[in-house]
Amino acid sequence: MAFPVPAHLPRGKDPQDISTKILTKVSETDTKSLNAAMVSSWIAELDETIAETKTKIHERIASDLPFFNEQLSGAKSIQERLRMLTDNVDKLDGRLSDSESGLVPTLLATLTRHAQLAQETLDASVKRQNLIHLAGLKRRYDELTALVGEGKLPEAVETSSTLETELQASPEPLTRSSVMGELRRSFTATKARVEEQLNDAYMRSVVASSLELIVRPSVQVRQSETTLSLKSVLASLSSASLTEHLNHLRRELTQLYVEYIAKQPVSVDVFSAGTIAGAAEHKLTLFPSPPDSQDLGVRLDGLSNTLTFLNEHLFPHFPPAERKSFSLSLCRPIRAAVLNHVLIPALPSSPDGLPRFLDLLDRAQKFELDYLDSMLGDDGGEQEIKGWASGVGMHYERKRRMQLLEAIRVVIMTPEDKQKMITVDIEIRPEFEEGGHASFAAEPHSEAVESDIDVAWDFDGEQHAEGQENDTVADEDGWGFGDEEVEPQPVDKSSAPLPPPPLPAEEDPDDAWGLNDDDALDTPSGEEEDPWNDGWGDGDEEPKQTTQAPKPAKGLAKLTSKGKNGIHKADEPPIRSPVPVAPPPPTPLVPALPKPAPVPPPVLKETYMVSGRTKELVRHVESILEEGEELVASGLLASHQSPTSPTGSVILQAAPLTLDVFRAVYPVTFSAILQQSPKQAMRFSNDCLYLSIEVWHIRQALEGSAATVSKKLQECGERLKLLGESWYSDVIDQQCQFINELLDKAAGFVETTDQDRFDDCENAVNQVLRRIRRVSQEWKPILNKSKYYEALGFVVDAALSRMLADVLALPDITADESNRLSELCRIFNALEGLFVEDLSQPSFVVSYVSSWLKFSYLSELLEASMADITYLFEEGALVDFEIDELVRLVRALFADTPLRANAINKFLGGHPLPS
Repeated sequence: MAFPVPAHLPRGKDPQDISTKILTKVSETDTKSLNAAMVSSWIAELDETIAETKTKIHERIASDLPFFNEQLSGAKSIQERLRMLTDNVDKLDGRLSDSESGLVPTLLATLTRHAQLAQETLDASVKRQNLIHLAGLKRRYDELTALVGEGKLPEAVETSSTLETELQASPEPLTRSSVMGELRRSFTATKARVEEQLNDAYMRSVVASSLELIVRPSVQVRQSETTLSLKSVLASLSSASLTEHLNHLRRELTQLYVEYIAKQPVSVDVFSAGTIAGAAEHKLTLFPSPPDSQDLGVRLDGLSNTLTFLNEHLFPHFPPAERKSFSLSLCRPIRAAVLNHVLIPALPSSPDGLPRFLDLLDRAQKFELDYLDSMLGDDGGEQEIKGWASGVGMHYERKRRMQLLEAIRVVIMTPEDKQKMITVDIEIRPEFEEGGHASFAAEPHSEAVESDIDVAWDFDGEQHAEGQENDTVADEDGWGFGDEEVEPQPVDKSSAPLPPPPLPAEEDPDDAWGLNDDDALDTPSGEEEDPWNDGWGDGDEEPKQTTQAPKPAKGLAKLTSKGKNGIHKADEPPIRSPVPVAPPPPTPLVPALPKPAPVPPPVLKETYMVSGRTKELVRHVESILEEGEELVASGLLASHQSPTSPTGSVILQAAPLTLDVFRAVYPVTFSAILQQSPKQAMRFSNDCLYLSIEVWHIRQALEGSAATVSKKLQECGERLKLLGESWYSDVIDQQCQFINELLDKAAGFVETTDQDRFDDCENAVNQVLRRIRRVSQEWKPILNKSKYYEALGFVVDAALSRMLADVLALPDITADESNRLSELCRIFNALEGLFVEDLSQPSFVVSYVSSWLKFSYLSELLEASMADITYLFEEGALVDFEIDELVRLVRALFADTPLRANAINKFLGGHPLPS
């Protein structure tokens, strides 16, 4: 290839001939400059160029004249030979293509005549072969027709097979002939007739009905005198028909005989008899027996007789390959029938039925070995009956465990019967602390006393009338403790989920207190009607509420008047907010006199209420443990137990699972009631705590094999205790939340000088009062005394704390607003009666409501003068208030004066130290 010239090098101009140059000049010359002289010059230039070209040609020829002459003579010679060749080709074409004498037409005519002769010869040969093959097919078909007419079906099957092979091997021309199509249709009809007769012979040889199985070793072909054996009939059937018949027979044997015998009591009879024609027949007959009229072992005998009958009278007629596969196909349904209809349903529900069942199990294993493994040849199978029998101990215990758990689930989901409530005694033992004070704690001991009525701490021996519901009538002084000191157990506030608070309109369906219309009550402003005149003894001591604003306090007489303690004198020590003491103290504000050696108070007893189902749960757990120990001691399942699971372990697990079922099922089943009824929720808490104590007692008595579930029971007891404490705490939180929602209607107690706003605030406070009283009446018969006061104290404290926060958050309080706020605060003074047992003793509300004194002072501070407030602060009576609270309250109540500024500066110096 040529070397490419680089693009940057200059290119040579294309050479131009003379004609191009002249034409270029002509094109560049315009009409004005064109003249004859210029044209003459162009012509002269062309002539000159032509002459030069001729001269160069003559010179080139002259320079090599011999070579030119040689080339010229060669060209002339080639031209002559081409002419001669063309003439010869024309002559040859005439000789070949002439229509009369040409070679090609003559040859084609000859070849055509030869092809016609060859085709005629081939047609004759093919026709001869087809006729010979067709004659053979006709003879074979006639033979087949004769055999079918004589009833010789096995020979007919062989002949039809040969004929079918010959038909498939027929020559191609014959297959398309009409006579061949007719022969095929006739053969197909004859073959179908043979198959139909064979099927009919089989159907008459093996007859399976619901209660009878007949096997005839031989059968006569219809419309003939030929008798065929069952073996030859089965051997002659086509593979598709034989497979279909055997599948149908297997289904019939499985459903009509194997499963039927395994499901219900029947008698199996086998006998052989002759027919009129002389052929023998073997018959297996089933006779239903009355229900529960025979032992389950008889069913195994019935299956044994059935398999023996099949093995002796039916299976020998099968072809060898089909016999083995058919026998093996029966093994799995028989094993499943024995397991599902004999052994598993017969698995006993109590240890008493185990010996008889184990005998049945041994017979079932022997049946599997003798009949399924040996007779039917399934020696390499899985031996499901033997495998199931090796773990029968586990199967029994699992079934028994499910029955035990299902029984207790029914008990748990059954609605509570109020007539089966149980009161439980709990001992409160003193524990001495530093300073000689005694606190009380509940011992892990309880004694359940079944009762048909609800009892509210009936320790004084008084019994309610039979049939009287404690949810309806509150017993007067039902605690019977007098002046004994009892301190409640501390509440463990857990993070258990809080049920949503009930709507005010949805009351407890079991509530019989007559407070369902609390929200509709309209308390008159002149005098408050007592909504809880139920014999608690706080009737006349509750202060009357009036709409007339009280006069501002003068001096310290009114500020020091608290409850029933009389008037505070100037020379007495200042009033302080006492630390909660052991409840219920007769005089909580009076310090105990020091003693050289404190004498521990006697063991106190309190009662609380639990559901009757808890006793059933405890008994159920105890019965499970006893049953597990008895099963281990009997040793019946020692040889049938898995080595990884000792005897009795599964049944013993039902004991802790019973408690788990209670924890899982009860809160879900009765979730609506538990959410709407504080009484039911507290009772569920008591149930959990009671069960945790009873589980502790059960664990103390465990021994032997039952001790294996001690740890599980301990975990269940701890979970039950945690669940009970959580529900106790959550129910309290729920009521506190509901109290806050009711007080939300007061909208922060702002603008109480407006009568409508004051009515809304008063209605909200009265609703809270009624709600707390209702809750107290519901909880009193449920909780023991200490927890009752503790729970009620939390609810009351929530109401007081919320109202304290709202009032102290007011930025400005006028004189009229302070009077009305004080009036609203004094409505809650009626709650003090809930913490009174003995009318001759003061209430112990301060021991359970931490903000009681603070709230009591708030109602007085709202009407007090600056001098009174300053005096109380200096005497240390306002220690329950934070400094910033006092500052905000003074700024809200009084105008900005030097007196207020001095008081605030004094407050900012901090509370005075106690002397």
